[in-house]
Amino acid sequence: MTQTQNDQRLDHAAEPGAAGTNGAAARFARLRVPFNQNTSLLIALAVLVTIIGVQAPEFFGSANLRTIGTTIAIAGVLAVAQTIVIIIGGLDISVGSITGLTSVTCAMVFTSAGGPFPGLLSALAAGLACGLVNGVIIVYGRVNPVIATLATLAAYKGIAQLISDGRAQGYTGADPIFIFIARGSIAGIPTLIWVFALIAVAAHVLLKYTDIGRNLYAIGGNDKAARLAGVNLNRYIIAAYCLTGVVAGFAGILLTAKTGSGQPVSGSEGLELYSITAAALGGCAMQGGRGTIPGTVLALVLLGVLENGLNILGVNSFWQNVAKGSLLVAAVVIQQRRSGERRIGLPR
Repeated sequence: MTQTQNDQRLDHAAEPGAAGTNGAAARFARLRVPFNQNTSLLIALAVLVTIIGVQAPEFFGSANLRTIGTTIAIAGVLAVAQTIVIIIGGLDISVGSITGLTSVTCAMVFTSAGGPFPGLLSALAAGLACGLVNGVIIVYGRVNPVIATLATLAAYKGIAQLISDGRAQGYTGADPIFIFIARGSIAGIPTLIWVFALIAVAAHVLLKYTDIGRNLYAIGGNDKAARLAGVNLNRYIIAAYCLTGVVAGFAGILLTAKTGSGQPVSGSEGLELYSITAAALGGCAMQGGRGTIPGTVLALVLLGVLENGLNILGVNSFWQNVAKGSLLVAAVVIQQRRSGERRIGLPR
């Protein structure tokens, strides 16, 4: 098979329904949908900021804007990884539990080793191991990603509680490295935001400008066509979950630095819902093959502004979960209406 033929197969595989259309039309559709999605998010964000700003002028204060940025940083890195997994047609519900497990691992190794770097490396290694387990279960166990990661969500949470005895572990609040991660800044921008931004940019470059990213879209769009084009599906799927695990390890490090200790549950619970909501709201097709990092980032900012605005306006915090769940349902409904699919229910 020539390189030209291989590229043509991947072009068709990268977007569901591309078969039967010319390559230019398929590429235009692939570019057009994220643009419309991002424009809608920008309009919604502008409206939300205006409503909150009119009622609470302190919303625009620099301290509050920094608070929004640092608040969404941990969930943000997970949402970036979640975007990649969803693009290949998967889902990782265990990211919150992996974050808690790596947070505990980081703090405990830091305490026993007496230095930050063994703790940092152990968190990334633990995250990689968790992601590898997820990928192997899904690929070689032939288990649906939702069921597999739902099971490991409970397992990783249990392991974190077992090794920590259900309590916060260690104290990293006096270490210069962890202090810099939690409260430091570069050019006036908090380190937490820099970490999130660098991970988001790296993921965007990977998806948009590399053959690896092209193959990831192809797998999610049409895995059979991707296989015929020579893409090793098993290797890519396992690698995607390993990458998600490593990114969850970064999230665990950020959580440890922010709280000053390893947190088995507190701080990481609910992050899986946040990351999935951000990815879906940002334009990721839950069946795979479509999604962008800029869209996910915009959705994250929208969620962060909404959460912060509700707090400033004194709205009961329980309503925040109601809002996130409603946004997730709305995002998936809109996707299904746009795609014209109707997998369950009565025929039209």
